[in-house]
Formats: sequence, structure tokens, C-alpha cells
Amino acid sequence: MKDETARRLVRTNGITATAAAGPRRLVELSPEEALRLLGTVPLGRLVFTRQALPTARPVNHVLDRGDIVIRTHEDAALLSRARQSHPHGVVVAYEADDIDVGTRLGWSVVATGYCHPVTDPAEVARYQALVHPWLDHPMDHVVRIRPGLITGMRLVDAALPRSGDAAAR
Repeated sequence: MKDETARRLVRTNGITATAAAGPRRLVELSPEEALRLLGTVPLGRLVFTRQALPTARPVNHVLDRGDIVIRTHEDAALLSRARQSHPHGVVVAYEADDIDVGTRLGWSVVATGYCHPVTDPAEVARYQALVHPWLDHPMDHVVRIRPGLITGMRLVDAALPRSGDAAAR
């Protein structure tokens, strides 16, 4: 019966994938591992407050010495907020993940911290060479997120031994 379940196909958002064979469980990641994983993907979601409500934007990024760097445009709400905020910047969250819809395995990371504009011309030029926006829109500005809190979870097969189990030792 389990093999039959594993071969069953599901259709999600136009993607046909093999259904997961069993339940999943979450394993907490260390901040170091979570940040390392975040650096392996090019896209994430930036969450900030706009008109007193949470707003999320998909953006591409680069991880540079523990900071998350994105490019943006002059009229971006985030850039405006970051320029007007406290000297440390505006509080934001940045989320990235890599979860396979077929196997339902993967990870998700959230980095929360302060975002502020990068104003040094040499740094701006360096980041403009490193971060290539996906949008067909001038992205002449750069913001840096300095994470203060980094959390991450990995989705694993629930049948695998837990790290504290005798079988995992």
C-alpha cells in the first residue's frame, strides 16, 4: 500500500509530482547552517511594513559576509522607509526556501534584522556587479540587511531517526 501511495500523482499549481510517501517533520537549523543555506538560492521574499501593514516582495539577493544585499529602484517603498528610519535602519524579515513539491523535502529560512541603504559609491558599484535584478527596471540603489535573528527549519522524512535517537548515533 505504501508503494502505491508513493507512486500516486498529485497536481499542484500546474505541476505534476509524485505524492510524498509519508509524513514529514521539522528539524531546527542552527543560525549558521540557516544562513549558509540562504546563500545557496538567488531568490527570497522581503517583508516590511507599509502603511502599518506587512508587505512582502519577491527579490533576488546575494549573501555577503553575513549580510543580505538586494538592489532596488528610487521609488521603492522600502528604500523610502529605510532612508527615513532610525540610524540602524528599518526592521525587515527576509525569507528564502528550497522545498521540492514532489518529495515535500527541503528547508526554509527567515532572517530578521535592520535594512539600510548602501551609500558608499564603491560599495554600490561592487553590489551592482554582484546582484543582477530579474526585473526590466532600473535598479540603481542598493540596500543591505544585517540579520540579528536567523531561524531555519528543514523538512525531513518523519521515518528517519532523530539525531538524539540511538539509531542515529
